[in-house]
Amino acid sequence: MTEASTGPVADVGVIGGSGLYELLPDVVEHVVDTPYGPPSDPVMVGAVPGGRRVAFVPRHGRDHRYPPHRIPYRANLWALRSLGVRQVLAPCAVGSLRPELGPGTFVLPDQLVDRTSGRVQTYHDHGAVHVSFADPYCPVGRDRVASVAASTGTEVVDGGTMVVVEGPRFSTRAESQWFAAQGWSVVNMTGHPEAVLARELGLCYTPIALVTDLDAGIEAGAGVNQDEVFAVFAANTERMRALLLRAAAALPVEPACGCAESYEQAGVTLP
Repeated sequence: MTEASTGPVADVGVIGGSGLYELLPDVVEHVVDTPYGPPSDPVMVGAVPGGRRVAFVPRHGRDHRYPPHRIPYRANLWALRSLGVRQVLAPCAVGSLRPELGPGTFVLPDQLVDRTSGRVQTYHDHGAVHVSFADPYCPVGRDRVASVAASTGTEVVDGGTMVVVEGPRFSTRAESQWFAAQGWSVVNMTGHPEAVLARELGLCYTPIALVTDLDAGIEAGAGVNQDEVFAVFAANTERMRALLLRAAAALPVEPACGCAESYEQAGVTLP
């Protein structure tokens, strides 16, 4: 079933990554028009156990047609907020920069390093609007995801730095070794500008990173390849889905964090 959006329909959003193209059963698709074009796909809205309404958009599109540098990031976040979403869970595939973070490991990053280039990373094209981004992720969201994981016996690594590269190529060995030497934990291609756009819209944003491989410079032998990444994500899809559904239900109705402060202080009208 497909509907045009007419008002708030969900307060939690999930932006799904590689291999996670379906999350919720019995969904209603909402076609959302934004000033930045259409989102990656119509937004799917359904209920998680307990009845909470969740809006889901596949980051790359259901047919994986958008590579990392072509994802309509601004449209995706705008569409979710226009549907009433105020908290976002963002599962993603990452390469590990630390040998102890092997494939299948869940990581809840608390910091981000941007190594992308040329991506539009703001809604504010006119006027001086500078958002606070020292702590890019929602501390309350991270805490709730970690608590849910602990209660279900799902192991997660709480904390770490995610470096986001332009892609779509994987890193060279020298780049991987450099990233690791800085003390960073995982590498990804989609976490920026997604996180800062969420901050500009006053959204709580919590990434849940699934390690799919050891990055090229961390181990000897062949480098990373796409089939390996997709295979590991596919093997862990049900684990990720279960964690997301429980985490979405556990997020507070009224967030007790400062994620919306920059949006409120900016004094601009957004959806």
